[in-house]
Amino acid sequence: MSQSTEDCAKVILEVAPLVMRAIRTEMRRHRGPELSVPQFRILTYLNRNEGASLSQAAEHIGLALPTMSKMIEGAVSRGLASRLAHPSDRRRVALSLTAEGRKTLDRARRATEAQMTSWLQRLSDGEKRTVLEAMRILGPVFSAPPGGA
Repeated sequence: MSQSTEDCAKVILEVAPLVMRAIRTEMRRHRGPELSVPQFRILTYLNRNEGASLSQAAEHIGLALPTMSKMIEGAVSRGLASRLAHPSDRRRVALSLTAEGRKTLDRARRATEAQMTSWLQRLSDGEKRTVLEAMRILGPVFSAPPGGA
């Protein structure tokens, strides 16, 4: 039986949010009591966007610039992030994670992976192979820039 592209899109739109909700829930559950959910989201963003500006981080997280500035200051004071003048524009701030910030994210990621492993044990070996193959196929499709071919 041949599957249409539309069928694939429908199933992805149905299932991907469920998977992402489970991942987010677990990551947040293991973030540690010292971090709020927005602070944890900031660390996650900085992990993938080393050297991001305050404006970029605020836009991604959905916070006003003054609020983001206070949150970054809190992360800096706890040793989870650094705030440095941008190398080519001293008026711009470059944000990045510290080693402690990376450790905080890594702990949450390992705990989330362990929980996902538990959930996925329900699958047969053939189903696990199918999931792995699907993720290997979808990775390059969705790692392209939005709107790209």
